[in-house]
Amino acid sequence: MDLLEIQDQYYDRVRKFILASVRDEPVADDLVQETFIRIQENLNRLRDPGKISSWIFRIAYHLCQDYFRALKKSSSHEEFHERLVNIQETAVQKKMEQSEMSQCVREQLNLLPDSQRNVIILAEVMDFTQQEIADILGLTVENVKVRLHRARKKFKAILEEKCTFEVDERNVLVCEPVDRTEGR
Repeated sequence: MDLLEIQDQYYDRVRKFILASVRDEPVADDLVQETFIRIQENLNRLRDPGKISSWIFRIAYHLCQDYFRALKKSSSHEEFHERLVNIQETAVQKKMEQSEMSQCVREQLNLLPDSQRNVIILAEVMDFTQQEIADILGLTVENVKVRLHRARKKFKAILEEKCTFEVDERNVLVCEPVDRTEGR
């Protein structure tokens, strides 16, 4: 498989994955470009062409991690945290709006620790298999199963605590934040 075929087949999915991770379109575009540069430079080193998908997404994942490490070093902790939260909200919001997910649920996803949020995004938003997630994150499938189970359990608890769910007039499930000030 040559680079053009790889780009045709994987570009959109790689961009979607990176954008969900970094939540900043210009940064995502740069990281996508760097991903395909690395693919081109290392394509001859790919041992198992059957695992090209997980190899590509592992490159993308590591570039995102490098970006966050560099960002953390170059910014104060507070600036880094604010920027990360803003970036995360933007990308997750776009994807979840496409899935008709409400604002309430999107906000609650950001309350998960990074390791759990990443696994949820890869599994639920990006539709990767547990094996693909394991390959991307450098984990065992068992570890992915455990993280995913814990992430779903914690996310469910967060949603139950912070949100109320109702069916609207269109018969669509709607999530609203719980107003803790009511009744006081």
